[in-house]
Amino acid sequence: MNRGPWKFPRRATLQGNYVRLELLSAAHIDDLWTCASVAPDSFLYLRYGPFQTREQLAELISDLGSRKDQPFWAVLGKHGRAEGWLSICDVYQNDGAFEIGSIWFAPSLQGSREAREAIFLLMCLGMDDFQYERLVWRCQAQNERSFRAAISLGFKHEGTWRNALVYDRWQRDIAWFSILRSEWPLCRTAIEEWLSPANFDESGLQKRRLQDLRRVAEDR
Repeated sequence: MNRGPWKFPRRATLQGNYVRLELLSAAHIDDLWTCASVAPDSFLYLRYGPFQTREQLAELISDLGSRKDQPFWAVLGKHGRAEGWLSICDVYQNDGAFEIGSIWFAPSLQGSREAREAIFLLMCLGMDDFQYERLVWRCQAQNERSFRAAISLGFKHEGTWRNALVYDRWQRDIAWFSILRSEWPLCRTAIEEWLSPANFDESGLQKRRLQDLRRVAEDR
């Protein structure tokens, strides 16, 4: 076991089979505005948005892209356009823990294999390249989509902090999830098999569900 301190995950372009992650910058604003301007409801559980003007979005992108302790990546999908962003945050280098969060995906990206691969690329960055011990996911407990996504990816629900956050003048509960180093190889194998081009038909529909592939991996 690495006793630390762990190196901070590098800021670099990451390439997958279906998506490309580029460090978030002003170059992505036009693509993101095209997506965000017609999807105000997609910001329901975030502390920013929706945006009334392109300039408002540009201010946010400038802020997110300049954060030294929280690198953000733009998610470029199959058409080569930015359709969302995500980040590595709350990095505890002395403890070997990091979180994937501040995720915004346009409706065109939500629930897709591209979205899942984008998250997986950051999972691999921290757990494989930098050998972190603990990967964290948190979301508002009322955010059912994010809750289901965490479970689907193999995160274990650790518990819920009640009334832990005031958002939009309402008390919200925060659900916490994690993947530990000992659990990571199985999670990675299942996601890799799910993301394999062989797992999708010509129209892009999955042949086997991720949770089924995880059960197979557990039984090996």
